[in-house]
Amino acid sequence: MIRPPSAAGLRRNWNVIAILVLVNAFVGTMVGVERTLVPLLGETVFLLGSKVALLSFIVTFGVAKAISNLVAGTRSETLGRRRVLIAGWVVGLPVPIVLMFAPPPYWWLIVLANVLLGVNQGLCWTMTLVSKVDISGEEHRGLVAGLNEFAGYASLAVAAFATGYLAASFGIRPVPFLIGVAAAIVGLILSTGLVPETVQVARPQADPAAARVGTLRPLWRFSFQERGMIPLNQAGLFTNFNDGVAWGLFPLLFATAISDTGIIGILVALYPLTWGITQLVTGPLSDRIGRKSLISLGMIVQAVALVAIVQAPGPVSWGAFMVLLGLGTAMVYPTLIGAVGDSAPPPVRASALGVYRFWRDAGLALGALTAGLIADVAGLAPAIQAAAVVTFLSGLWVALGFRGRSSERKDIP
Repeated sequence: MIRPPSAAGLRRNWNVIAILVLVNAFVGTMVGVERTLVPLLGETVFLLGSKVALLSFIVTFGVAKAISNLVAGTRSETLGRRRVLIAGWVVGLPVPIVLMFAPPPYWWLIVLANVLLGVNQGLCWTMTLVSKVDISGEEHRGLVAGLNEFAGYASLAVAAFATGYLAASFGIRPVPFLIGVAAAIVGLILSTGLVPETVQVARPQADPAAARVGTLRPLWRFSFQERGMIPLNQAGLFTNFNDGVAWGLFPLLFATAISDTGIIGILVALYPLTWGITQLVTGPLSDRIGRKSLISLGMIVQAVALVAIVQAPGPVSWGAFMVLLGLGTAMVYPTLIGAVGDSAPPPVRASALGVYRFWRDAGLALGALTAGLIADVAGLAPAIQAAAVVTFLSGLWVALGFRGRSSERKDIP
């Protein structure tokens, strides 16, 4: 195991940050395995006709991840980041096995697997992020957030592409899901063998008793009392609202014109791949120019991309606008994390990030449920267009209601 850090600083802790980036790559791979295949699995193997039923796996994933984010943020203040990270990997181990072998008509097993996956993602992803923020120093929050999200979403995209390719060659099950088995095993080994504890870097900066406040008090405080957090929470929610729509409906939209799951996998992967790579630029850029403009403009870019995807005539245009959607998301994702870090004091920063991630990933469930209901009544296109409208309004809220980097408050007790 790497020696636990004793103080914050990007250069002095580069080795710990590097191993955490690697671990989060395997966290992203776990969910990337599902990205292309599970919507198609529900439609072609389990023969689900209702879009609400089909998207139920995303709803349960989003709810489980949102709650796990909240619990991870608050409990890691007392249990430590490393223990929570390892617990997340243990919960995630059965997920790809269930997806490989769950027999029709038992769709509830897929839903159960996604509950476990949500817990895995909530615990592991939150801890890799919080650990980096602990040890990076105040001037590099956007940078380390960008590195963390790049690793997660770039690997998610690679896994989405790889599973689509394998499915085209070997069928939807079981071969493509072996990627998930490997990711869970390697992630657990790395976390237990190399990742050190980082909570000790955050605690000395203020009264440790501030960390022992339970879960509901931080939820109330960072949801409703800290006014600067409200526009950030809603922007995170509607960004992942889009992701729930994209995850559940885009493979089905593309399948209306394309029968090759390999090509569908490429299209699905373009969005998180662009999202992941460009965060290497947008994260540190937000450290230099501030958070507000990137967040508000990124939300509007996402809204434009969603409308364009619905209007696009075929695969080439779909690919271009999936790239645009990924760019808009990259402008928002690490920037929001940096903005939350600006607003919260060190001893409860993990709790604030957990609350933000609670609302952000609740958007997955809300987006999937809303999209499923609209798609069942009106079709795929109106469901995607509705997501575009609320995303545009969310961007306006940030533009008009958030004070930006100047709202940084390190003196909050």
